[in-house]
Amino acid sequence: MDKLILIVEDDPKTLSLFRDLLQKFGYATIEATNGREGVELALASKPNLILMDIQLPVMDGLEATKILKSDARTKNIPILALTSYAMKGDRERILQAGCGGYLAKPVDIQEFLATVTRYLST
Repeated sequence: MDKLILIVEDDPKTLSLFRDLLQKFGYATIEATNGREGVELALASKPNLILMDIQLPVMDGLEATKILKSDARTKNIPILALTSYAMKGDRERILQAGCGGYLAKPVDIQEFLATVTRYLST
């Protein structure tokens, strides 16, 4: 079975880049464009990994992560934050919300794929 990755990203170009890259390397993907939709898809689909943008409409990525981490059905799914706001203190806020780590955007493609592989092998 393919590894299923939920991409929660509101920027169409970034979403397309992540989807195309992941599918090229054999991963199945599902997509949400806001935090609430991401939570609903995660609960319905139980992906192997969630890539969560932090700045999202409707519900931000940190709030969505807190909800998923507090739900027994999704608390063990690793969540990797994607953010273009890697400021001092952000790392702590991201980890405190329940993300296992984060990548700063724009992402380095090799680092992105290596990080996804590492998260899926744990």
